[in-house]
Amino acid sequence: MNWLILIITGAIGAILTFIVSEQLEQGAVRASALLSLIVGLFFYCFPDLLNPYLTKNIQIVFIGSTFVGMVSSNFMSGYTRLALAGSLFSIVYINNSGFYEGYGGALGALALIALLSTMGISEVLSKKNKLTNSFQWIRNRVYNPKK
Repeated sequence: MNWLILIITGAIGAILTFIVSEQLEQGAVRASALLSLIVGLFFYCFPDLLNPYLTKNIQIVFIGSTFVGMVSSNFMSGYTRLALAGSLFSIVYINNSGFYEGYGGALGALALIALLSTMGISEVLSKKNKLTNSFQWIRNRVYNPKK
């Protein structure tokens, strides 16, 4: 159940940061900082509200997912993709949290990996016909060359 809460936190953090940054026109850095401060202060004031694992990791996942939400609206369209990127960030964090122990920039690196993966997958799925036609053209050129 803890992992589900962290995945939802990642999606919410990315979407909220994007909304505050783009729709409220606060800028990406200000949106990330403001939302992270609110979540951090909430769990500082109420440390016994959830179990210790969630109290520690919700803050980290939320801060990292705000890095995902800092993406420009020119590159990311739609809240669904943003939610998927935030969720992917959370999944990677949950499974590799011990690997990045002591490394600076780990949350930013994970956010970049999640964001680029989501953008790449969505591009491949949206251009499936173009890719299929390109492969067909290459295959025809290789196997049926004009003489």
